[in-house]
Amino acid sequence: MLRIITDSTASIPPSLSKDGDVSVASLYVRYDGEEHLETEMDIDAFYGTLEERIDDIPTSSQPSQHFFESFFEDAAHAGDDVLGIFISSALSGTYEGAVRAARTVQSHNIGLRCVLIDSTSTGGDEGFPVLDALEARQAGGGLEECAAAAQNAILCSRILFVPRTLEFLKAGGRIGRAAALLGSVIKIVPVITVLDGTPQVIAKVRTAKKAIAEMVKTFKDDVEAYGLKRVMVQYIGPKTHSLDELHRTIEDFVGHPVDVMPVSPVIGVHVGPAVGISYECTQYVKGKLEMQPSELVFTA
Repeated sequence: MLRIITDSTASIPPSLSKDGDVSVASLYVRYDGEEHLETEMDIDAFYGTLEERIDDIPTSSQPSQHFFESFFEDAAHAGDDVLGIFISSALSGTYEGAVRAARTVQSHNIGLRCVLIDSTSTGGDEGFPVLDALEARQAGGGLEECAAAAQNAILCSRILFVPRTLEFLKAGGRIGRAAALLGSVIKIVPVITVLDGTPQVIAKVRTAKKAIAEMVKTFKDDVEAYGLKRVMVQYIGPKTHSLDELHRTIEDFVGHPVDVMPVSPVIGVHVGPAVGISYECTQYVKGKLEMQPSELVFTA
């Protein structure tokens, strides 16, 4: 049997982990003096207070090494293969933690077979490779076929988001202090994506409304150029009128219902309130990844 595992920053439908189709390694969020498993958080309740936490931003940490080693030990004893798809290694040490655990377990379980993949992203952009791997498994594919499906999805997907403020990004060191000052003084609002594993600004405009319009234009241009397989609208912080408008715009464009899902709090505490789109195209998205997909894979 093939086990598929991802982490809690991937925006996969909760039913998949609940039904056991996909295992989820939970990251942690620390706030109010306590550490919380992300998978057990009431995300909307947490996001309702996110803007109040700007002066004491919650911190995050990766899954424990014990969790990963226990997972691989259990798979090895059952004779199961493992496919793991994780958050960008440039954003978290989760992928490296999984690789270390796999090496440790394989040292005394030589028969363990696994492929671990750095998704180079997060949110729906991380979740879509998981969904494609699951589809490949349901179609009868083994470890190699499912890993290939996940790698293909990485090249075909993208996440775009527009932050409401740059303060969280500045506090987390994701942008320079001067860039944050620029945004607050003359209202420059960026459209951000993830390229080669790290956040990159792809457009700067004068208002949040124009930034969201630019984000939607980028999405539409990609769909026209590369086709569309999946899309979801995502948010960080309280649900807003801007989120509702974005949702309607995307549904009107694609002509069918579109899910709205919160971004992982582990990501949300670094980005701050934002709205975004995650989508997977039917062809490779130009510029998504400059490195070779083989560089993102650990095979045991």
